[in-house]
This record gives sequence, C-alpha cells and structure tokens, in this order.
Amino acid sequence: MTDHQPGRPVRPTANAMRRALKRARDGVALDVAEAAVLLQARGDDLEDLAASAARVRDAGLEAAGRSGVITYSKSVFIPLTRLCRDKCHYCTFVTVPGKLRRAGHGMFMSPDEVLDIARRGAALGCKEALITLGDKPEDRWPEAREWLDAHGYDDTIAYVRAISIRILEETGLLPHLNPGVMTWTDFQRLKPVAPSMGMMLETTATRLWSEPGGPHYGSPDKEPAVRLRVLEDAGRSSVPFTSGLLIGIGETYEERADSLFALRRISRAYHGIQELIMQNFRAKPDTAMRGMPDAELDELVATVAVARHIMGPSACLQAPPNLVAGEYARLIGAGIDDWGGVSPLTPDHVNPERPWPQIDELAEQSAAAGFRLEERLCVYPEFVQRGEPWLDPRLLPHVRALADAETGLARDVKPEGLPWQEPDEGFTAAGRTDLHRTIDTTGRTSDRRDDFDEVYGDWEALREAAQPGMVPSRIDTDVRGALKQAADDPTKLTDDEALALLHADGPALDALTRIADDLRKTVVGDDVTYVVTRNINFTNVCYTGCRFCAFAQRRTDADAYTLSLDQVADRAAQAWDVGAVEVCMQGGIHPDLPGTAYFDIARAVKTRVPGMHVHAFSPMEVVNGATRTGLSIREWLTAAKEAGLDSIPGTAAEILDDEVRWILTKGKLPTATWIEVVKTAHELGIRSSSTMMYGHVDQPRHWLGHFRTLARIQQETGGFTEFVTLPFIHTNAPVYLAGIARPGPTARDNRAVTAMARVLLHPHITNIQTSWVKLGAEGAAEMLRSGANDLGGTLMEETISRMAGSSYGSYRSVQDLVAIAEAAGRPAKPRTTLYGEVPEERQQAAAASDGHLPELLPLLPD
Repeated sequence: MTDHQPGRPVRPTANAMRRALKRARDGVALDVAEAAVLLQARGDDLEDLAASAARVRDAGLEAAGRSGVITYSKSVFIPLTRLCRDKCHYCTFVTVPGKLRRAGHGMFMSPDEVLDIARRGAALGCKEALITLGDKPEDRWPEAREWLDAHGYDDTIAYVRAISIRILEETGLLPHLNPGVMTWTDFQRLKPVAPSMGMMLETTATRLWSEPGGPHYGSPDKEPAVRLRVLEDAGRSSVPFTSGLLIGIGETYEERADSLFALRRISRAYHGIQELIMQNFRAKPDTAMRGMPDAELDELVATVAVARHIMGPSACLQAPPNLVAGEYARLIGAGIDDWGGVSPLTPDHVNPERPWPQIDELAEQSAAAGFRLEERLCVYPEFVQRGEPWLDPRLLPHVRALADAETGLARDVKPEGLPWQEPDEGFTAAGRTDLHRTIDTTGRTSDRRDDFDEVYGDWEALREAAQPGMVPSRIDTDVRGALKQAADDPTKLTDDEALALLHADGPALDALTRIADDLRKTVVGDDVTYVVTRNINFTNVCYTGCRFCAFAQRRTDADAYTLSLDQVADRAAQAWDVGAVEVCMQGGIHPDLPGTAYFDIARAVKTRVPGMHVHAFSPMEVVNGATRTGLSIREWLTAAKEAGLDSIPGTAAEILDDEVRWILTKGKLPTATWIEVVKTAHELGIRSSSTMMYGHVDQPRHWLGHFRTLARIQQETGGFTEFVTLPFIHTNAPVYLAGIARPGPTARDNRAVTAMARVLLHPHITNIQTSWVKLGAEGAAEMLRSGANDLGGTLMEETISRMAGSSYGSYRSVQDLVAIAEAAGRPAKPRTTLYGEVPEERQQAAAASDGHLPELLPLLPD
C-alpha cells in the first residue's frame, strides 16, 4: 500500500506554521493551504493549535447553553448484515456468505435477533439502536437477494425500514441508520422511521478510489463524488446526519484539508450535519492494509483541532474513545464535544478488537478534563429542538418520550415501545380555507414566512453555488442557418443550432415565432383549445423548502390551510354543476397527512362526481405517497388509479437539470426520480402533462436539455398530453427575495421558449399550452402567435401563482378564453383533459353558467 501513503511531505516552514497558528488564534478563516500546514503541527505548535480550537469549542457550547458539557449516546450496535458489495482494503466488518453459513448465521440478522439485542439494551437504559450494514449486498451476493425475496423485501432498504419500525414499537429505542450510500428516494423511505442517519465521507481523495491498490479501489460506493451527493441529499431531505473522516489511509495533508472544507461547504449549505467523527485508521490483521502504520495520536489531535477551526463553534465533533488508548484529555483539549455512541452491551463490530470504555470511566476522564458527561439521543439536541421539518411527525412521540423538553438531551428513563403510526389528524379543515377566494381580495398576510432565513438553507452559500450556472453561454452558431433548418426539418436541429435559436432576438426571434406558428398550424390546426376545470389545492402546508415557492406555509402560519375531504368533494361538485370536465388537485407535502390521503382525495371526488376526470398529484406527491406507505412508485400509482386517479400533472419538473434544481429547491425530488415517476405512470396507462418553469437561475442551455429530455421520454412512452410553459413568478418567491433569482423571464424569453417548445418537441408532443395565469390575456395571445395552441383551463380558483404574486386573477370564463383566442385571430374549442371531444351536455352546462362562477365559489361553512 505504500503507493497510497502520503509521500514524505515537505514540512512547512517555521514562518508558515507561525502565520497559520496566529490566524487560528485570531479566529481568521483558514484556507486549504493553511489547514494543510496546521494538520502537521506537532509539539508546542500542536498545543497552541489545540488550545485555540478548544476556545472555539467552548464558545459554541456556551452559545448552545451547554458550557462544560461533553456528550455521548448510550447505544446498542446492531450489525444488520455483514455482506457488502464494496471491497475496502482495511475492513474486517464485511464478510462473505460462506463464512456466515459456517458460523451458523443468516445473510441478515433476523428480526428476533435484532429485537433481542434492542430489548436488552432498553433494559440497560440504552436509547439508540445503531444499525450498521454493508452497502447494497443484494447487488453482489445472490444469497442476499434470496434472503430478501424469501422474507418479502424488495431490497435492503425495505428491510431496514421494517426493522426500524419494529424497534420503535417494541423497544422504544431510536434507530440511527448507517446503510451506506443512499439515494434521495431512500432518504424519503427511511426518514419516517429514524430520527438520524449517517455515513462517513472518509476522504475526498479520488485517487484512493480510482487507482489500483488504493484502499477504496473496486468499491463503487466509496467514490467521493457519490458520497458527497449522499451528504447533500441528506441536507435536502432535512435528515440530521452524521459524517466524518477516516484519517491515515493514504491521503495527503492537502487532501485531508480538502475533505474538511467539503464537509464545511455542505454543512453551511444545508445546516443538516449534526456531528462529524474524526476517526483514526487502525490496521487490522487479515486485511490488505494490515501492513499500514496506524494513524498516530498526534495526527488525530491535529485533525480534530483543525476540524474545529474549519467547522466553527456550533459544530459537534466526535472522536471514538475506544480508538485512542485512553488519551481522552488530549482529544478534549483539541476541541471535541462528544464521545459518540458507547454501548454497555454490544461490541464495536467495526473495530471489535477495541472494546468500549465503561461509561463511568468516560465520565471520570471527562471530569478530570473539566467536563461533565451527559447523555444525548442519537439525534442531537439542536435538531430535537428544531422539530419539523427535521423530525418526521411519526417519530416525534418516540423522541419526546426520551428527550428533555428544555435541553433536548436524553432524559434519565428507560425506553418503552410506542406505536409507530400515521398521524391521527387526517383531513381536518384548518386555517385559511377561504384563501382560494380571498387571495384576490385580502391577499396574503406577508410576503415571506418568518423562518425565511433558516428554512431554505444558507442563502449566501446558495448565492455562490448559483453564480456559475447563471453565466450565459457564448453563441457562435449562425442564426440564419439555424432558422433555415428549423423551417425545413426541426427534427434535425443540432444542439448548437437550437441554442442559437433559444437566444434569438429582434428579427431573428420574429422569424422563429413565425416558423413555430406555421408548424403549429400544420400539426394541430387553428383551433385554440381549453378545458373547463377547477383547481383544488387541498393544502398549502409544506416543509419541503422549495426556494421558488411562495405557496408553502407551516401549519402555524397565518395563511396556512388544509381542506377536509368533504370540502374537496364540495368543490368538485360545484365545478361539475357549472360544466367542468376535470378537477386538477395538488397540495403541499403536509407532514401530518398519511401516504394514503391521496387515495382518499381521489375516491372522495369520484364518489361525489363519478364522471369527473381526476387530474392530480405531481411526481413529488407520488413519491411522498409511496415513501410514506412503503409502496414502490409502481404499486402506489396502481393503487391511486384504482382509487380514481385518471392522469397526473407533470409539475414538480421545474428544470430537469440538477445543477438548477438544487438551487431552486432544497428537498424536492431529483431529475432522475421525476423521470422515473412519469415513465412509470405512462407504463400504467396514466397519462400526464409536461411542464417547464423558467426565468429564475436558469439559462437557455438548461431549457434545451429540458426539451431534449421530454422528447426522449415521449418517444419511449407516448404518455405526455401536452407541454405547459410556466414562467417564473418572482414577486414573493424566496429565491428572488434573497437576491439570487432574476425577476422572471423577459417577453423575449417567453416568445423564444414557446416557439422552441413547438420546434424541439415536434413531432412528439403536439400540444403546447400557455398560461394566462402567469402571462395575462395579452401575453397569452402573444404566445398563441408564437407556436402555442392551448390556453389551459378556466381554473375557477388558483392559489399557487397568486401567492407568488401573479396579478392576473384566479378565474377566466369560457368567454374570456374565447376572447384571448380571438385576439390571436383564431377560433376556440373546448377539450377534455386528454384532448378529446367534450360531451354536449358538459358544453351546455358550461355555457349556461359561464360568467357566473364567482358567486358559486364560496365554500359552505365547516
């Protein structure tokens, strides 16, 4: 392994060390080079560094109300499976199926084995069940796949979720999950069953993973970019997360410093890293790295101290006490404030040769260094006190049973099992249920939530992340040649040509819109279609943290509301009475609504109005429903269809480019998951619209990628009914109020996007819809002259755009929509959701009531 040890580093000069130490003492922000120097501090320099780090730690503890306190978690260690698809060269935790069989063990621990450990731990006062396992063993080992199949689990994550629920219900211990690399969807599946999770970053040194002989070579889950993505997905999902470094596995000091700064960046962006573990490498027999020297104690002490300076006073730093040969005082002196999980029952299965210290000994050693040892839960006190969105409502009773209400630390109690269940609230009318009507009169209470500065992440970090993506591309392609190609055969436009057209302005833009309008006429004719529909936004309570959304409220906010099932059905019935053929239903990701709530909504409408087309539930809502119920996306959509779902809106797409999505949203589903949902829906015969929200932190190159993605999906499934342009409404959008996003698209942008939607989606998606809600009558008419052929719906109520600041109202009569079409010189024609013919009876009902809807809209009293 010598190729992957740091070569003999050039010792920093005395002057470089003095400068770096002074900057650390003075509290000046360090850079990577200075951190690399300080990681090499030894002797008196190391004592100087540790002393300044300890002062930073003490300031943080004082600010948190925990002066002189060092914490630990009383835990049991549950090695759920020791199979893994990775091949780390230092690991003795992982084994192979044959060895497990010879030892009389199964491929996974059985539920009885897990619960036996958890019950014995609860009897001893343990409160954490640390569930550790190898990464995705079923991908490598057929025996793991066979075990999961035999026990009814789709994958390892499904078993982790199921056993976590049993631990909560039968023992009261709180699961802390370490299943390795997780996807965004995995986090949604596991968040309701575990208050905290973790995964060590270990290092950002890619060469240790990519080069033969490296400690992580041959281990797909150890790629640094993959592990950083996991940390970001945890932050986006508001999961309190533990991470850290494994030092001494061959990284250089510069690489170690880079790893610390990567952790700081993610912590700063999402405020979700609850603790960082600084762990020293210990060579183990029977591993490829058995000949590597252990990381020396000075290495660990210096790393802890530098980590404290980089992460700052509010960070929680831990060093495993069983790996430091009793040198507790040195680690406390370097700035740690936590000893991690310590078990009175189970060994450290990752380092079995290093037994845990006795808790009494740990308390004595801490006291000798001037600190009082106090027990915490697996989820840190700051997150206990933050509550939502960091703790799922289904876990709150379990956490509150063990947490001190004032400090968030652990109470001196023994855990007892509590039911894990969906919240009891269900659909109870609450809050400002008349918002659909009063948004156009009274308006919203304020332009932003009072947690504006915390809920969306760190605005300054976000501003820095957004800047590279907002830099316009240089366009060298001849626009005239691109226009000729678009007119001759738009399907053969190259990306460079398409990008040139997306930037077109002046006469070139006029020519582009004429080409698009001619193409529209050829493909779908002159009719401007519309649908008589009613929007029903059944709740605006949401904790996802989308930074473009002014609709979402906390349940305690003045403008928050949730409709009852009867109110939803009442609105659908009112819409049917005035000629509607569709209700479009979407809502916030309300933490108190069970995953089956969506089925109840669809069923309530179909029961009241059997002939109504239910167009409902964005891909984000689909994933929310699936993860809450434990169903796969396919299973959930199948159940929703059986409950009455007819089609889904292709919203929650925003821009299908994660570079942009992670600026716009904190916790929304990633591009790949959005694609998975709509493709699955199409495969099940559930058609959808498609959308793009533009004019914020995006550029034309992102629009191009979005169009290409939609076209590929449509070629594969044929399931999209239309494409809907959604210009960004900036007025009350948090990302605009924070000074990051543009103030919506320009008139040029709107014309170019509409025209290029027609051109680039041809011949796959033939209906292009414009939004009168966002553009007004004149703007919508202009888009009809630029390639659009559809005006969307009458809506009857609309709160999402209105909360964002749209000034174009919530309702258009059929006559209004006909007038917009006439302004564009075209006839208007009603349609169904799927662009079919509207029955005569529905047309007559709409005509008889047209223009009188405002009198029909107010709800009946609760």
